[in-house]
Amino acid sequence: MAEVETLVPVSASTETYQPEVKLFGKWGYEDVQVTDLALADYVAVSAVKHATFVPHTSGRYQMKRFRKAQCPIVERLTNSLMMHGRNNGKKLMAVRIVKHAMEIIYLLTDLNPIQVIVDAVINSGPREDATRIGSAGVVRRQAVDISPLRRVNQAIYLLTTGARESAFRNIKTIAECLADELINAAKGSSNSYAIKKKDEIERVAKANRILSSHAISNFLKSPRERVPPLEASHQPPSKNSSSVATLLRSLVTGEPKRFDFNLGAYNLLHASLASTYSPKEVVGVL
Repeated sequence: MAEVETLVPVSASTETYQPEVKLFGKWGYEDVQVTDLALADYVAVSAVKHATFVPHTSGRYQMKRFRKAQCPIVERLTNSLMMHGRNNGKKLMAVRIVKHAMEIIYLLTDLNPIQVIVDAVINSGPREDATRIGSAGVVRRQAVDISPLRRVNQAIYLLTTGARESAFRNIKTIAECLADELINAAKGSSNSYAIKKKDEIERVAKANRILSSHAISNFLKSPRERVPPLEASHQPPSKNSSSVATLLRSLVTGEPKRFDFNLGAYNLLHASLASTYSPKEVVGVL
């Protein structure tokens, strides 16, 4: 006789376990860390809120300001690959590229590809930039700090742009180029397009940083002591003008009596040097 199987009733106290959400069913979000405290609220990799199986949430992240900060960081990278008109809307192709790139990253580094992407975003975001300030034809560049959200936006843009440009007219696929770009950026290597652009942006900003210190010191003075701004009617002096050389010598020797130095004159000097002098010629003037 066939034995009759008896069903054992499950007690109500038995715990139910939820399966762990893993990206593409392979890589988990539990151990991913955002090492930069400033970007912790803008890189969405939380295992509770932002864990997804595929980088496609169908969210409307442009309906409200700052809502895109809640978009999973891998999905933001995927969306950034759909740039230029011929690639608009091709989300399946972008997801396939990201999945292939993450598999390559895992084989080359033996690390969680999500952590590599987060490190690449942290290292690729510039902290300082230069903006144009002025009106009526008198424009100068001013060093400014970059907000955390824009740092993330710039990093994602630079990473995908570097991968796209390196894959153009190259035997390597864009997935391989994206994997190389992310690995180099996560290491902080200068072989990364994003790292090189970040260093260039910060170098230009540092060159324009000295003007801000003079503007701040002028602002802290009393209204009677403040120096009036440069008028629009003033034009930068020519290359043969002696006023530029006189101002340079007065700045270096610390003799302000030799020249009527104010913030307007300093702006005038900066504009003239940027347009008429090379570094060797400046040394020759001094």
